Amino acid sequence: MTVEVVELIGDVVARYHMEYEEAAARHQLTGAQAKVLTLLSLEPLPMRRIAQKLRCEPSNVTGIIDRLETRGLVERRPDPADRRVKLAAPTEEGAETAERLRESLDFAREPLAGLSAEERTALRDLLKRMLG
Repeated sequence: MTVEVVELIGDVVARYHMEYEEAAARHQLTGAQAKVLTLLSLEPLPMRRIAQKLRCEPSNVTGIIDRLETRGLVERRPDPADRRVKLAAPTEEGAETAERLRESLDFAREPLAGLSAEERTALRDLLKRMLG
């Protein structure tokens, strides 16, 4: 049973990543750029925090932000809490692109729609429990 569950989780993750990459490409973004833009659409973040969330080196994030900024999708601004820190934040166009990207991700939405609210809650709670 454990092997079957692990395989199913792997299949879900692989399918999600494949659809995410395809959706990103439709918006002329790499998967990494799309993930950063989607993350920033929730709240402006310092580069260090983006790197932590993506589990990558801060220097990689700097390059991603540079490319998104060049396209007019992201801007750097001072952190109101600490003016020495720069936050990356989506521009209006960036926020709109992130929303269109989210709307185009049918893989997660469609199968989850087939579950009841109780089943989605149970799935969420089990996944949280697995992650500790």
